[in-house]
Amino acid sequence: MITQKIALITGGSRGIGKDIAMNLSQKGVDILFTYRSNKSEAEATVAAIQSFGRKAVALPLDTSQPNTFPAFFEQAQVILQDKFATDRFDFLINNAGTSVTAPVTETTEAQFDEMMNIHLKGVYFFTQKALDYLRDGGRIVNISSAVSRQTFSGASAYAIMKGAIDVYTRYLALELGPRGIRANVVAPGAIFGGSAMQDSPEIRTFVAGITALGRVGLPDDIGGVVAFLCSEDAKWVNGQRIEVTGGVGL
Repeated sequence: MITQKIALITGGSRGIGKDIAMNLSQKGVDILFTYRSNKSEAEATVAAIQSFGRKAVALPLDTSQPNTFPAFFEQAQVILQDKFATDRFDFLINNAGTSVTAPVTETTEAQFDEMMNIHLKGVYFFTQKALDYLRDGGRIVNISSAVSRQTFSGASAYAIMKGAIDVYTRYLALELGPRGIRANVVAPGAIFGGSAMQDSPEIRTFVAGITALGRVGLPDDIGGVVAFLCSEDAKWVNGQRIEVTGGVGL
């Protein structure tokens, strides 16, 4: 019996998250995604997914608040049963996030805590709760960043958390191996258009200038890579970090 595949994507209403949802839905995957606050934007993404003939549901969630995760998954379980006729999903994509730009000497404790809660603590404990509902043989894809390998002024707090996610993913791959669950990292470079990346003509010119392919990154440069990792073509890829930058800093 062939089971319909379902992906849970955090931060799926715009930017990279939306492109991941679009790519997966075009490949026949139904989508459950979260959004922070913009309900109309989320509803537009649901409609776009449904235009491909796939089911889609959007749920609000602040991924920096682990105390809300048990209630979220109670709600998600009801949605899975009522809308998708199952109690499990197949792919977990930890994408939700924001960024902060401040030099080491000026980064505040509040900014540091925000980065930690969203990009590390939130991802760690959201994944922990999600494992009760992730099907054996499923996939986890964590969205990291090129700044966990490369160094740019002003990105220290954000980069530290993304570096920790790279490490966390290797442990997921090892410890979840007995369940046949693969865990990998996709590390985009600077992505412009619907993401948290600061955007200006000056920044775009700088990024294009240090990129081998001579342009900035866009959300649709990333979604296909995530979809590949969720496919059977990637069944032997596990515990890996895939950098998707167009060749920044080569």
